[in-house]
Amino acid sequence: MSELPDSLAVQQGKFISVEGIEGVGKSTVVDYLVDYLQAIGFDIIRSREPGGCMIAEEIRQLLLKEHHEPMHPRTELLLMFASRSQHMQLVILPALQRGAWVVCDRFVDASYAYQGFGHGIDLEYIAKLDYCVLNGFKSNLTLLLDAPVEVGFKRLNKRGQAKDRIENQSLAFFERVRAGYLERAKQDPDRFCIIDAGQSLLNVQNQVQHILDCYIKEQVR
Repeated sequence: MSELPDSLAVQQGKFISVEGIEGVGKSTVVDYLVDYLQAIGFDIIRSREPGGCMIAEEIRQLLLKEHHEPMHPRTELLLMFASRSQHMQLVILPALQRGAWVVCDRFVDASYAYQGFGHGIDLEYIAKLDYCVLNGFKSNLTLLLDAPVEVGFKRLNKRGQAKDRIENQSLAFFERVRAGYLERAKQDPDRFCIIDAGQSLLNVQNQVQHILDCYIKEQVR
């Protein structure tokens, strides 16, 4: 079993996370990232949070389905980190250590945005969990797809699919989540790249490609 490296340890592979509220097109951008990076020769692992491996996917189902009793926000947070711990040890670390690039639909920034800013859990409490589970590990590059909440939910409603427990939160909740993401990006501008997800798909893809090309060139200097 892989162990978490020291936060300053050099990884062989790279880890890219894609973040944003519902309806901003994360899955589509992840598809594009994976296809583009594979086309230029990278070994790519695609994953998601919560989820990414069998136990983590089972936790995902528990998190997303409606229950007869309300799920306490702290319970939600702890389940997210339990899923993340399994995901890290079984998927992310082994892939990075063999030199693959991991592209993940959401990662730890989502816990700060959703359970922290959205539900109001103390950010220092989340940071302690973050350190205990990840030991300073974070994505090398985070693409934040940003759009007004109304735009995201208009797209979500067009899909015609039943909403899960988290998607059924109020618009005010997602306003707080969006603000949380933007605050995270402000605090860590070297890692985050904000993309206007309200643009056309072609424009979003062009921006993603430009960011990737610049990032890859920076890595081979």
